[in-house]
Amino acid sequence: MRHRRPTVADLLSMKGKRQLSMLRVETLDEADAAERAGVDLVSVPPALLGPAFREAAPSVFAFPGLEYGDFVTAEEYIRAAFQALKAGGDAVYCAASLQTVRRMRDEGIPVCGHLGLIPSKATWTGGFRAVGKTALSALEIWRQTKALEEAGAFAAEIEVVPGDVASAISKRTAMLMLSMGAGSGCDAQYLFADDVLGANRGHVPRHARIYRNFAAEYDRLHQERIAAFSEYVADVKSGAYPGEAHLVGIDPAELEAFLLALE
Repeated sequence: MRHRRPTVADLLSMKGKRQLSMLRVETLDEADAAERAGVDLVSVPPALLGPAFREAAPSVFAFPGLEYGDFVTAEEYIRAAFQALKAGGDAVYCAASLQTVRRMRDEGIPVCGHLGLIPSKATWTGGFRAVGKTALSALEIWRQTKALEEAGAFAAEIEVVPGDVASAISKRTAMLMLSMGAGSGCDAQYLFADDVLGANRGHVPRHARIYRNFAAEYDRLHQERIAAFSEYVADVKSGAYPGEAHLVGIDPAELEAFLLALE
């Protein structure tokens, strides 16, 4: 049986003691599966939160993502963060400025930042590629880590950074470090459910590990869907549907009275 949902303090107390598991989930079914599988942390779109989400996943720690660009001012971020926490989130992901992170932390909002490859800001680091492969680049990630920590973030996703670099940084920061392709020297391993399930039909990141082939199963189910629809169309054309079993009956006397009334 799962224990109660962990708090920020609980997670920080686990730093350096064991690896946590983290998934990006986007449906209630995925949230339910994460709960049943014992996943520790989930990243979710804020719209997924609510009573149904917490019924499906009562004990996973949830990071609703405040997507960069959907909000502009610190006030907008703070308002969205409070809404997400009220709907069942435990902390918010935010890749906004340090000033915004600081404002949110001042309001007591637990914030998870982002380091390394940040997709929404990838143009500044050369596109969708690894970051921190030179001493200069690695030191810049370290500088950003300390700045984020000083701004009040309690955690940070560190994405596509050499494992040795990420490990060295994780040991030197009090923040919980969530590794997406940054090795096991961090505090948690983070993958997208679509990649784990093999449902992603696009580019599969190097760091992803595929455990099932949902894409093939979706293809099979789609062919079954087409076949079922085709059989239905054929039955409608031939008159095989609807049959007596699909209709509501009427007493013959009542039917006769109705038909006479139509005359």
